[in-house]
Amino acid sequence: MQITTPKRSELLRASPPMFRSRWLDALSRVHPAVPAVIFGPVTAVTFVVGADRLGVANAIGAALLGYVVWTLTEYWLHRLVFHFEPEDGIGARLHWIIHGVHHDHPNDPLRLVMPPSVSVPLATLFYVAFVAVLGPDWGLAAFSGFIGGYLFYDMTHYYVHHHSPRSRLGRRLRELHMRHHFQDDTAGYGVSAPWWDRVFGTALDPRRRG
Repeated sequence: MQITTPKRSELLRASPPMFRSRWLDALSRVHPAVPAVIFGPVTAVTFVVGADRLGVANAIGAALLGYVVWTLTEYWLHRLVFHFEPEDGIGARLHWIIHGVHHDHPNDPLRLVMPPSVSVPLATLFYVAFVAVLGPDWGLAAFSGFIGGYLFYDMTHYYVHHHSPRSRLGRRLRELHMRHHFQDDTAGYGVSAPWWDRVFGTALDPRRRG
């Protein structure tokens, strides 16, 4: 019997089941278009309503604030939660479910974006937080920038894994993220906002290429 060794690209793509239950495992696999379908309209509606209440200029300012908050959330969530790696027990299992499977099989297109079962409750909590801190009108406009930033992150993450960017910015984002995956996963936590790695001292060493 001839044994065929899977290609490296196949190993990086074909992630194993996450749960024994078929329906639970199905919920852990998400088409990359799902975040756009859910959060694209949310971003548009919250900004339009915020602009109607505050005026366009104020709504843009609030949305920019929300976007900055998102980029910091992206960085620290990736650094502190996704890369908190207990060696054994339930902590190790949770790490693999949350992020480890993505590092083991980074080219699986169905495990690149956050499942709605997680992203929708988290988005709701952040919306409540924005309203609690800024009030209903400013909070709504700020939330539009936050959730728009999240959507941009998810789409960027998928793009750099499955496409070859032609723009200088796209190539740079892809290079940094691939180096995070295959060179040094203790640096380069900013996927769509890599400048925070410079601010917080986790930028990838430009002299190291292999």
